[in-house]
Amino acid sequence: MIQVNEYFDGAVKSLGYTSEQGKSSIGVIEEGEYEFGTSSKETMQVIEGELIALLSGESEWKSYTNGQSFDVPANSSFKVRASRQSSYLCKYE
Repeated sequence: MIQVNEYFDGAVKSLGYTSEQGKSSIGVIEEGEYEFGTSSKETMQVIEGELIALLSGESEWKSYTNGQSFDVPANSSFKVRASRQSSYLCKYE
């Protein structure tokens, strides 16, 4: 079953699903800055556009573009900036 997720008054939307490799979601982020919390380890891969992330415990924002990814530990939070509409694939462990 596909799960529809909507955050920040519709500025971030994703479709969640489960495959043979586990749980994932694929989504789109509108221009803006957002903070997310995690309950499990997440790997965020940028499909199109650019996400600028500030990971928990880090002091520097880092840019990720098409095909690049970053890991977020379980039970933490991270901030993401998008300067334009961008898409991502998030895999949960």
